[in-house]
Amino acid sequence: MNDSTISLPWLVIRQDDNGNRYRVGRYASRAEAQEIADSLDSRGHKQLYWVERIGQGQNQAQAQNGDGTRN
Repeated sequence: MNDSTISLPWLVIRQDDNGNRYRVGRYASRAEAQEIADSLDSRGHKQLYWVERIGQGQNQAQAQNGDGTRN
């Protein structure tokens, strides 16, 4: 694990209407990442945004709602 992984462990992920997923950015705190995800989500596009911690499994990421909470 490198220093950037330790200091920026929170990701904002975007999924477009075709199911493609992209990392939007890395953040130091969950609150900071959630603020970015909420801001992007409020734009009203079809994309879905959520917050995920580095190292979180793919299945766990799919179980999250757009607001970063779990189903």
